[in-house]
Amino acid sequence: MADPVRADSTTRGPSRRSVLTGGVAAVVGGGVAGGLVGYAGRGALDDDEAGPDWKTVADSRAVGAATEPFYGPRQSGITTPPQSHAAFVGFDIVPGATRAEIQGVLRAWSQDAARLTSGRGGLADLEPELAEDPARLTVTIGLGPRLFDLIGMPEKRPSWLRQLPAFPQIDRLEDRWSEGDLLLQICADDAPVVSHAARVLASGVRGVAEQKWAQRGFRKAVGTDPTGRTQRNLFGQVDGTVNPSAQDVDVDQVLFSDGRSSDGQVQRWMRGGSSLVLRRIRMTLDTWEQIDRTSRELSVGRTLDTGAPLTGTAEGDPADFEAVDEVGLPVIPPESHMARARQRNRGEAMLRRPYNYDDPPERGEISNSGLIFAAYMADPVRTYVPVQQRLAEQDALNTWTIPIGSAVFTLPPGAPEGGYVGQGLFEG
Repeated sequence: MADPVRADSTTRGPSRRSVLTGGVAAVVGGGVAGGLVGYAGRGALDDDEAGPDWKTVADSRAVGAATEPFYGPRQSGITTPPQSHAAFVGFDIVPGATRAEIQGVLRAWSQDAARLTSGRGGLADLEPELAEDPARLTVTIGLGPRLFDLIGMPEKRPSWLRQLPAFPQIDRLEDRWSEGDLLLQICADDAPVVSHAARVLASGVRGVAEQKWAQRGFRKAVGTDPTGRTQRNLFGQVDGTVNPSAQDVDVDQVLFSDGRSSDGQVQRWMRGGSSLVLRRIRMTLDTWEQIDRTSRELSVGRTLDTGAPLTGTAEGDPADFEAVDEVGLPVIPPESHMARARQRNRGEAMLRRPYNYDDPPERGEISNSGLIFAAYMADPVRTYVPVQQRLAEQDALNTWTIPIGSAVFTLPPGAPEGGYVGQGLFEG
């Protein structure tokens, strides 16, 4: 769609448009059991900056040299065009840790993140050479619901910051992928950069925060599809389409908090912050591949080859949910993922950055694959929960998807130069 939503940060080096290969996250309306193929996708965050053409320089130093700023009014990694690799790392605070020590974790992470994202090693980095080519590295810091009790400031917790309600129809949540007191979202266009940053940041807070889980995912690699075509998930389907433009929604209201919750609560320290709903969704490829092509397309509501709605011919064509076939049946089934996930009102718009995962098989199965679904919005209770409830109640794709992890975090505003993420929480 026209008039793309612009990111709040600038990229030094190649342009954002040329960096993107698998589509960019955009204001959306849903996904598989919380976001798989629904509405986010390509073209929402690019700009007209001049830059190299990935068709000719994808293997050059330009990819590694590109940077994203750490300091600023909003954290990078939210509206930043999605990078090819990501690690979401959850931490729990160790028993007995003090407020000052927790504050120190946020300060240390911010200091190291500012260095790493600019191509310098962390303060105690034993392998600083691994940081020399940051490849658009971003580090985004999140706070879990329990943290506010641990620091003795429960009154500062946003009223929407709580775990999602149970969705017993679909959820098979495992503790090893769920909840947490702190979050690091680490993304870059180079996998070793992500791994190095994750190690530096985790090792620097031992004794105060211990790692609970780590989820690593991937998207299309830079340069593999210079057309910027929307990427495909491991079901083989186009993953992310129909991006509302800046004229369709007020992006600031959708993504970033003004300090007020939908229940009227005011948290001034959260102005410019956001929230993250993180869902780990296992995709049962073994059974998905047993059904025919037509059944797959009816389950999603889109064709496999082009990603077009079943009522259209191109991916970007608007869907006609009222259309019927020659025998009077809906062309796009009402239980299809597309029909259930579509945005019903302005309050359901969200931004997402989905990443595929493909881990070693478990329990003798052929595959252990799925989606790490990250959705951003100002208020998850208002925005995310209604969409997820519709998907849980009736989504054809629920047959082949199983949510096995779930967490909700607040993403504080960005850090001022020399400051740290979450500083306003302790000072306000």
